[in-house]
Amino acid sequence: MQSRLPGRREGVESDWLTDQSIGRRTRRRGPLIATPATDRSRTHLQRALALAEGGRGRVSPNPLVGAVIARNGEVIGEGFHAELGGLHAERAALADCASRGTDPEGATMYVTLEPCAHQGRQPPCTEAILEAGIAKVVIASDDPSEKASGRGPGILRDGGVEVELAAGAEAGAARLLNQPFRKYARTGLPLVTLKLAMSLDGRVATAGGDSKWISGADSRRLVHRWRAESDAVAVGIGTALADDPLLTARDVEAARQPARVVFDTDARLPLASRLVETAAEARLIVVAAPQADPARLEALRRAGAEPVIAPGDGPAQRVHAALAELGRLEITSLLLEGGPVLAGAFADAGEIDAARIFVAPLLIGGGRAALAGEGAARIEDATRALAAESETIGDDVLLSARLREW
Repeated sequence: MQSRLPGRREGVESDWLTDQSIGRRTRRRGPLIATPATDRSRTHLQRALALAEGGRGRVSPNPLVGAVIARNGEVIGEGFHAELGGLHAERAALADCASRGTDPEGATMYVTLEPCAHQGRQPPCTEAILEAGIAKVVIASDDPSEKASGRGPGILRDGGVEVELAAGAEAGAARLLNQPFRKYARTGLPLVTLKLAMSLDGRVATAGGDSKWISGADSRRLVHRWRAESDAVAVGIGTALADDPLLTARDVEAARQPARVVFDTDARLPLASRLVETAAEARLIVVAAPQADPARLEALRRAGAEPVIAPGDGPAQRVHAALAELGRLEITSLLLEGGPVLAGAFADAGEIDAARIFVAPLLIGGGRAALAGEGAARIEDATRALAAESETIGDDVLLSARLREW
């Protein structure tokens, strides 16, 4: 497992003072220090975090961002990044001020992510903030991407805006809000979330392979929502052959369908499978090894699938190569749905960032374990979660664990 990247600590100097646009380090009115938020700031940041959720499943590969503009404690504008290519949260909040007939000059903006200073699908938010005469900006989290990484706060401070980096619970929540974006910005790889349903004795199928349905209906509905919020959903060829799944998000509101990814070393996915037959309706990516039959790869391509070649001497190396290819396709989040062989390969590769495990109230006996692969040789070598929580979903218990933080 890769070592956890060090995060910024409260009360330490921020490296946001590096202005990458001009290639020199500057000291803008002293170092920018992460400071505990006041009660008022916490309230507005919490609202901004709630607003940011409105973009979930709609803005990838962009981050989720919310913004609140307030004067003397009164909210005069708010907004969030609602769709890819649409207004960023800061500009949406300023537009809300205009719709209310309120001038934001001299007000404070509370935003969950540092304002951008680069031209992308939208112009720089720093320009809009300076033009509006905002007096202060309170930021909950940094943007670790190379094109940002502190330029925005620096430009704002150079323009006379007071910039405050918040510390505390809201800062932590802002970082967790955008784990896929943060990992992708730092590594170019998607965030991987393992999802599985198992019995009380840790089995995901009977000895004969029967697995429908271990989890209950409520749990399955929740999985469809997760699919709608993910860039891609992945299974191994064994699961694809045994279950003939669609892997789409159904019976939930979905701004777009996730890409379906099949890890298929020898390109065995049948052209008559439901995955291939629906390739025109939802993106299908087939990850194969270099030795896969070129004729089968070409047949899959003609049928609408996207073959991707992942080289490597073993499953773990192929996982690394596959994630790099998926990253190049701008997939920032991957919901890993099964089966045990694929899940074990990801675990052995150290490429599971989070886990969502449904435990159903039944005993199977024998059967198939949740993860195959080599596993840890000793308990002390096992991957330990940074944080974990549980909740009841229908008759099942959902265990959610965060293994890495980005």
